[in-house]
Amino acid sequence: MAASGTESDIHRAILATWRIEQPRLTASLSRMLRDVPLAEELTQDALVAALERWPKAGIPDRPGAWLMATARRRAQEHLRRTPMLTRKLAMIAVSLEAEQNAMPDFDSALDDDIGDEMLRLIFTACHPLLPPPSRAALTLRMICGLTTGEIARAFLLPEATVAQRIVRAKRLLSDSGIAYETPRGEERAQRLPAVLEVIYLIFNEGYTAARGDDWLRPELCDEARRLGRVLVSLTPEEPEVHGLVALMELNASRNAARTGPEGDPILLMDQDRRRWDLLQIRRGLNALARAQALGGGSGFYGLQAAIAACHARASAPEDTDWAGIAGLYAHLSALTHSPVVELNRAVAVAMVAGPAAALEIVEHLAGAPELKTYHLLPSVRGDLLERLGRVEDARQAFALAAALATNERERALLERRAKGSRADAFNERLGG
Repeated sequence: MAASGTESDIHRAILATWRIEQPRLTASLSRMLRDVPLAEELTQDALVAALERWPKAGIPDRPGAWLMATARRRAQEHLRRTPMLTRKLAMIAVSLEAEQNAMPDFDSALDDDIGDEMLRLIFTACHPLLPPPSRAALTLRMICGLTTGEIARAFLLPEATVAQRIVRAKRLLSDSGIAYETPRGEERAQRLPAVLEVIYLIFNEGYTAARGDDWLRPELCDEARRLGRVLVSLTPEEPEVHGLVALMELNASRNAARTGPEGDPILLMDQDRRRWDLLQIRRGLNALARAQALGGGSGFYGLQAAIAACHARASAPEDTDWAGIAGLYAHLSALTHSPVVELNRAVAVAMVAGPAAALEIVEHLAGAPELKTYHLLPSVRGDLLERLGRVEDARQAFALAAALATNERERALLERRAKGSRADAFNERLGG
């Protein structure tokens, strides 16, 4: 066991370990049990066990292995208490013995062309039997480890609504007996849009965290990019898959420049572009070219990737093709009818036609129910008001944005602006 610290330190270490290990635990138990909701429940049991034991005994030298062993033991105990599942227990024993012998399962490999446990689990949870609004929420909560609050922020919905969707989807998944499976052909194609949405939302949470003390969660960005690359190898002729990969690569290329030494946000127009990752930019541009060659340049992910490419191609802020970005956002808005996209368009319009034209768009969005608690609406409004010389109105808008923000780094930035400390022109998340 590692040296023990204070109980609060140990609890933070447990939760940090849990964020990293939970998807792997759920995937492993799902493979063993062929039951995704049960696997998720038992991984939660392993977390409870860690919270009970580690503060007393100290953090294990290999905390991930400890959680895995505990989760598997709980799975075996559960099945022993359930006589009807004796056959499954025997299957698990065979599975464990095979893993201990470290011999590859060639039959399973031949049957599973996905070849990635996490991606296969996402395809399972995105089953068409589940209502479309629930698929991504369930997957993000159960498999990817995002909190209900983080998922609610991603969908701009109340936490209670998202929680109800997740509970109902879990119940439906359990009652229907949906198997842990590898979908193929038309069935896989039906699930692909939901899988893309899940990967996209994982990346977004990593790119700008909904909650907590850190603005970035790079491990989520990396995992989403990895899943995207696996999906490209699986569906090489799907333009939107290439579009999503392009979007993630281009946005992630800026991560090293997006925070200062203490983790404070550095906004898009103030970043040191020499720190942008040129290799990732090249990969992103190549993926975008492939998406466009396949006819996907006007899709949801392809359009966003094209916007990110405008930023990536600009060696300095003043070189940015804001007119092109505004036009791309106009196409994206027509495609999605999303008030968030319109808010993004307002940022680009301000750079092309001035803050007054952009403020007109923002004021029109004030009544959108989806943006009622969205902190970036008053944040953008505050910036536009400041540029128009309406300083006191701007400070009030920034104060409202700070009150709505749930990420500590963003809240601190907005509070500084509310006190009159000038920051850069636009929020990084909206600027690209």
